[in-house]
Amino acid sequence: MNCSVCSAELEEGAQFCGVCGTRVEGNDFLPGADQQGVEQPMVGFTQAISLGFSNYINFQGRATRAEYWWWFLFIVIADVVLGIVDAILGAGFLGPLFGLAVLVPGFALGARRLHDIGKSGWFQLLYIVIFIGWIILLVWFIRQGERGQNHYGFDPRTTSRQ
Repeated sequence: MNCSVCSAELEEGAQFCGVCGTRVEGNDFLPGADQQGVEQPMVGFTQAISLGFSNYINFQGRATRAEYWWWFLFIVIADVVLGIVDAILGAGFLGPLFGLAVLVPGFALGARRLHDIGKSGWFQLLYIVIFIGWIILLVWFIRQGERGQNHYGFDPRTTSRQ
């Protein structure tokens, strides 16, 4: 069997093309199935920031705990620094402007993080349920992701990040 996009020969039972990454139709995924791949190093601070902005509106796929929490730390640090600059300049608009700039990538990353534990990104609507929803999301964001492939894609710990 060959890939419909790049015509590369596909391995028996493959879910995705090994050359171009196209999903192979007709091969149902098996939750927790082993996937071939090399264990990837943990996402670092600068890589998490880069991934956050390069996947600005990408609500598909999965994100590791490290990617999520480094991004969170970046947001906190940037917000504190911009708050200080706003106070010194008396401007008051840098923090809120930054908040708007990172709102969409933050929700996209949150959706990918929830996908990593097998949950829908729509569960972020729990932010609306003050306190209880926040606690539930915090626990989910802290949980280790599912090993192997799940409904939302390959395990980001064993596949290359883009």
